[in-house]
Amino acid sequence: MQKIKSLMTRQGLRSPQESVNDLSPIENLRIPTKEELRELHEEPPDPQAQQEIINSIEEVYFSSDSFDIVKYELERLPPVLSLQELEEYRDKLKQQQAAVSKKVADLILEKQPAYVEELERVTSLQSGLQLAAVICTNGRRHLNIAKEGFTQTSLGLLANQRKRQLLIGLLKSLRTIKTLQRTDVRLSEMLEEEDYPGAIQLCLECQKAASTFKHYSCISELNSKLQDTLEQIEEQLDVALSKICKNFDINHYTKVQQAYRLLGKTQTAMDQLHMHFTQAIHNTVFQVVLGYVELCAGNTDTKFQKLQYKDLCTHITSDSYIPCLADLCKALWEVMLSYYRTMQWHENHDQDEAAVVSSDGNNVIGTEENSFDRNYVKKKLEHGLSRIWQDVQLKVKTYLLGTDLSNFKYDDFIFVLDVISRLMQVGEEFCGSKSEVLQESIRKQSVNYFKTYHRTRLEELRMFLENETWELCPVKSSFSILQLHEFKFMEQSRSPSVSPSKQPASAVSSTVTLFEQYCAGGNPFEIQADSKDYETEDVLASNGYESDEQEKSAYQEYDSDSDVPEELKRDFVDEQTGDAPIKSVSRETLRSRKRSDYNLNKVNAPILTNTTLNVIRLVGKYMQMMNILKPIAFDVIHFMSQLFDYYLYAVYTFFGRNDMFESTGLGLSSSRLRTTLNRIQESLIDLDVSADPSGTLTAAEERKEKVPSPHLSHLVVLTSGNSLYGLAERVVATESLVFLAEQFEFLQPHLDAVMPAAKKPFLQQFYSQTVSTASELRKPVYWIVAAKAIDYEQMLLLMANVKWDVKEIMSQHNVYVDALLKEFEEFNRRLNDVSKRVRIPLPVSNILWEHCIRLANRTLVEGYANVKKCSNEGRALMQLDFQQFLMKLEKLTDIRPIPDKEFVETYIKAYYLTENDMESWIKEHREYSTKQLTNLVNICLGTYINKKARQKLLATIDDTDRPKR
Repeated sequence: MQKIKSLMTRQGLRSPQESVNDLSPIENLRIPTKEELRELHEEPPDPQAQQEIINSIEEVYFSSDSFDIVKYELERLPPVLSLQELEEYRDKLKQQQAAVSKKVADLILEKQPAYVEELERVTSLQSGLQLAAVICTNGRRHLNIAKEGFTQTSLGLLANQRKRQLLIGLLKSLRTIKTLQRTDVRLSEMLEEEDYPGAIQLCLECQKAASTFKHYSCISELNSKLQDTLEQIEEQLDVALSKICKNFDINHYTKVQQAYRLLGKTQTAMDQLHMHFTQAIHNTVFQVVLGYVELCAGNTDTKFQKLQYKDLCTHITSDSYIPCLADLCKALWEVMLSYYRTMQWHENHDQDEAAVVSSDGNNVIGTEENSFDRNYVKKKLEHGLSRIWQDVQLKVKTYLLGTDLSNFKYDDFIFVLDVISRLMQVGEEFCGSKSEVLQESIRKQSVNYFKTYHRTRLEELRMFLENETWELCPVKSSFSILQLHEFKFMEQSRSPSVSPSKQPASAVSSTVTLFEQYCAGGNPFEIQADSKDYETEDVLASNGYESDEQEKSAYQEYDSDSDVPEELKRDFVDEQTGDAPIKSVSRETLRSRKRSDYNLNKVNAPILTNTTLNVIRLVGKYMQMMNILKPIAFDVIHFMSQLFDYYLYAVYTFFGRNDMFESTGLGLSSSRLRTTLNRIQESLIDLDVSADPSGTLTAAEERKEKVPSPHLSHLVVLTSGNSLYGLAERVVATESLVFLAEQFEFLQPHLDAVMPAAKKPFLQQFYSQTVSTASELRKPVYWIVAAKAIDYEQMLLLMANVKWDVKEIMSQHNVYVDALLKEFEEFNRRLNDVSKRVRIPLPVSNILWEHCIRLANRTLVEGYANVKKCSNEGRALMQLDFQQFLMKLEKLTDIRPIPDKEFVETYIKAYYLTENDMESWIKEHREYSTKQLTNLVNICLGTYINKKARQKLLATIDDTDRPKR
């Protein structure tokens, strides 16, 4: 039933008879009778109704061929049978059977033509098979005839020939295999000879040959052995590549590169090379530092080998620090030089390859691959520059910061700076780096070292100043700070921007880099002795003279002046420096001028002390450090300014501080000088030396940055009139300060060049407010000498004994004028004596004379203001005395005009003023004291004006004096 339904559904293509034959007997399908078929044809059924009947058949009838229909229907019968229902059900089954039979019959009739056609084809096929059987029979018969026609010998010959050919091929293969098996010996020999390209070429050829004979079982083992050998070659090649990092050899590196090119691993080789360089840097620095640590420890304790590099650096002792640093830089230089030469090799190789490619345009694909590899290698090498240098910086930084350098000697620390400066120069030439890592690390160490060093130097300077006797340090007249070994770096390069590193022994062009200079051999970090700098320093004169002959000549000239009268000697002021005098020159004056020449020759050299020279040397050392390490330029210049500040403050404290003379109101100390001194005292001087150390931390830190005020040595006597109250010491002190200021002025362009732009206002302020005030210190220092050198109080007493109310005009001046002039002559003599010890420069002598004359003139005015009674004749006598004083004074000094001359003349002339003129005169001349003005009103006008007018003038004086208070 299943097949029937399938046929009905598919509209099968077979004939009814064929369909009947195909049905299995198990199906037990009844074929409709002719009568049933006739009925079916007579009554044409509705196809749709027939299809519905077929569809109403239960599925179980189509389930399987073993289905028992009868049993199924019997089991379905109800327990109580009804005839009518059974008949109805029977009719239904008949209808279903009739519909199925009708459908089967229709299908059989439909496929009848196809069945006939297929049957004809089968018949035709049977005929063809019979013909084929005849052909095969004939073929076999002919084969038997051919077999009988040939002999066994002929066929045997052919078989033997074929076998011979096969054996010849086999022999060749066996010989090749034997050769392959012996190649490992040759490969080992080539590897020992470091012929890596040849070994790889042989190994690759063997692998290619082995692939040809891979059908032999022994070849599989040989293949694996060749592969192992190739890997072994690559390992040895990697080891050979690592050797390049410390000692570059062109031939060696060429072989290695050729070998990697044969392997097709050019890019891999470059990656490995950079890894080896990184490893070489680490291993090199570790081994160098480890060697020194073990050497200093005195044993080979393995605990040091287990330490990290950073911890290992902390075990370096101070004694071994510099040699270890030098060896460290030497070793790192070798690594960087190898990298530099590696890049050079690739540049030259690329140029050669480019030339070959341009001459031969074939093999475009291979050329493109090579070009890609070259570009990769070039970029890799360029990028590796900064990475290699960064590794070097980090290793050196770790070493630098591993030891506290604050207690190092100056020369040792300068050497460290010089080595690092040279290393930074190497870095700049290596990859254009500014070495920020190194600069920051050395900056930290330098600031730390410099604070400690500067503090010690300030304490030393205080000690020097307190023990300084202010004797002249004999130096040659041609003395220059550039002759001191501390300033030799400025001679090597006048430009502060040039690195102060030691120049190599052989002169090289400035355009040649260190890599070009030392490429063939040598090392820029070789320690060079600097003793030559000390040996060539020759600045001291013998006993203050340039030579013994000059000294002898000078004394001879001095002896030749022994016959000059004292009066003529007074015409000469020995502080002259050879300038032509304003007065006419007489023969005697020319003879006395010889002594001026003697003084000039004897001590024409700069006036300075040992302490001054020490400060200058310190400045040179500071500048060395600043030039090597420009990032700390501001700190160094700040400390340099403190050296100058302390020296200036010491000179002022020793020789210029006198509250009595400061209160005279003569403007001896300018406001700028007073401001500078106050600033120094507040920022640098520790006035509270006995302060409690248990104070606040901030106060302690501030005091740590300050220095106690220095005290003048008890060996320096400033109270003796014979020595003009220590004039020689005062001259040496002030003029050494002026000389020191001149050296700072000379160094200003160098300091300005290295000072950061943001800090330049500090430098400008230092020069404008401190350095330039050095010469202003002369006034207060020499004012003390001028105030004590002449007895002005005696002059006032002598003037008080003079009668000024005379009735007739006198033709003879008073005695006090002669006494005053004798004081000046004595002052000139003592000044002459002092000049034999120390040259007194013209500005100093002018200031001294100016101070003395100014004080004398003010003493005269004060004496005239003490007059109780005065007549017109007395006023004329005052003018006569003053004119006599001026006439004699002009013979003693070349100063023109005479200081405060108008001060005296104006006061004397005021005696002739009327009441109305006096009031306006008082308002205009505020330089006179209240006492002096009051005396004018009381003595001069007292007899001519009434009491009210006098009170008015006195009130005007009081109003004028009020702003002064």
